[in-house]
Amino acid sequence: MAKIRVIVNGAKGKMGIETVKAIMAEDDMELVASTDVGDDLSEKIINNKAEVVVDFTVPQAALGNAKKIISAEASAVIGTTGLSNENLKELGSLCAKHKVNCLVAPNFAVGAVLMMKFAAEAVKYLPHAEIIEFHHEKKLDKPSGTAIKTAHLMEKDVPIHSVRLPGLVAHQEVIFGGVGQTLTIRHDSINRESFMPGVILAIRKIKTLKGLVYGLEKIL
Repeated sequence: MAKIRVIVNGAKGKMGIETVKAIMAEDDMELVASTDVGDDLSEKIINNKAEVVVDFTVPQAALGNAKKIISAEASAVIGTTGLSNENLKELGSLCAKHKVNCLVAPNFAVGAVLMMKFAAEAVKYLPHAEIIEFHHEKKLDKPSGTAIKTAHLMEKDVPIHSVRLPGLVAHQEVIFGGVGQTLTIRHDSINRESFMPGVILAIRKIKTLKGLVYGLEKIL
C-alpha cells in the first residue's frame, strides 16, 4: 500500500517539530519535505508530489499558506489559527476549484473537542457562562481559535478571557453559573504531544472529506 506523502510547513516551530516526529513514526506516511520561512512552499509541494500538507505557522501567514497548498493541488491540514469566516469561505471556493480538501482545526486534542461538545450541551441547561483560555506567552492571537469555536458551538455571545503566561501550553475552562451552583468544564494540554493523535487522524482522513471542513469533531 502506497504511503501518504506529507509535507510539514512550519517544521522548525514547536508544533512543527512534534508533527515531524509523529509522521515519521507512522508506517503509512512518508515525510517528503519539511518547510519553513524562506522556503518556496508551492515548489516543494509540486517537486515532492505531496498529497497532504500540514501547516503550523503563524496567524498572519495562515491564509496565504492555505491558498498555496490548495492551488498546488495538495490537501491541507491547517492547525494555524487566525482564519476568519471570510477566509474560510474563500478557501472553500478554492478547494472546489482545485478538487482537493482542507481541514481547519482550532485544536487537534481529542479532549479539547470533547470539552467543546460538553460545553455545547451544558449551556442548554445553564445559560450563564464564560470562557477562560490560557496559553503560553508566545501565542500571537487572542482569543484562541479554540475559545472562538467553543462559543460558536454554544450558540451564544459568551464572554472570553485570554491569559498569556510562560509555563502554559494550552488550557481552557468553560464556567457555568446557576442558582446556588457552578459547573466548570476544563481541558489541559500538558504538552504538544497531546495534539498529535488528532493530526495523524486528519492526515489519514483528509482524502475522504469533501472541500473545506472546519473542526476536528467532523472526523472523529
